[in-house]
Amino acid sequence: MSDVFPCTEVGGVRLPRMIIGTNWILGYSHTTSAADMLIKHRNATAEAIADMLEVFLRSGVYAIMAPFGGNQHLIDAVKLAEDRTGRGMIIIDTPIINVDNNVVARKEAEKVIADSRKLGATFCLPHHTSVEQLVSKNKQTIERLPDYLKMIRDQGMIPGLSCHMPELIIYSDLNGYDVETYIQIYNCMGFLMQVEVEYINKVIWNAKKPVMTIKPMAAGRVSPFVGLTFVWHTIRPCDMVTVGCLTPQEAKEDIEISLAILEGRPPMIEGRNSPNKTVIMKD
Repeated sequence: MSDVFPCTEVGGVRLPRMIIGTNWILGYSHTTSAADMLIKHRNATAEAIADMLEVFLRSGVYAIMAPFGGNQHLIDAVKLAEDRTGRGMIIIDTPIINVDNNVVARKEAEKVIADSRKLGATFCLPHHTSVEQLVSKNKQTIERLPDYLKMIRDQGMIPGLSCHMPELIIYSDLNGYDVETYIQIYNCMGFLMQVEVEYINKVIWNAKKPVMTIKPMAAGRVSPFVGLTFVWHTIRPCDMVTVGCLTPQEAKEDIEISLAILEGRPPMIEGRNSPNKTVIMKD
């Protein structure tokens, strides 16, 4: 397995084109409460999470995306994996901020963004649930967004936008807001996407800044081979794919599948087990 994953550049920072996602660490399965509990049980300790992060780091995947606030065990896991490998991790924080238009809310937002810097984030992309409250479809603007982007710059971090609404990318580019990258849901099933897959593909290709795609496997609804093949083949060389895993073994598979796709070869992975499986091809 290659030691260095292909990279791109975002806001002057070199990033691997694969980013570590954290829904399957923090307990967001997008399926059932029981699945959420399974994830939280499996990755309840910093040590368990670090086992998986170590796999990524040793393969040159050194960026991780999460809403880090309130998830100390994840922060501890990042530090532990860094210590084990001797390699640093680039943190992409997606904090939830209070965007009410008053003095108290502004102070709260400033503190949340300052906390993002304290935990070591390089990138700060306000969570989509916060930013989407500011969207005006009538005026094609994101009201007061520059205020929050300036808070991020003032803390020495690189600003971006976490987007579920594709309008966020379009309006940001249209108005020249100070952002360096976007997060956008993108998968072959259209899962959680607000418009058709073909339209989101156009939004990504027309974006003025690199896009960090998320949910490539539609939260487990398609296999890694299918989901990753689709996304890698339909985004630009500057764009990235965020991959969530439950175990170190899944991380190894997703890295190998992705490298194989990018290198134009079949992935070297074991087949699935099933009762009385028919052998089609032997090694």
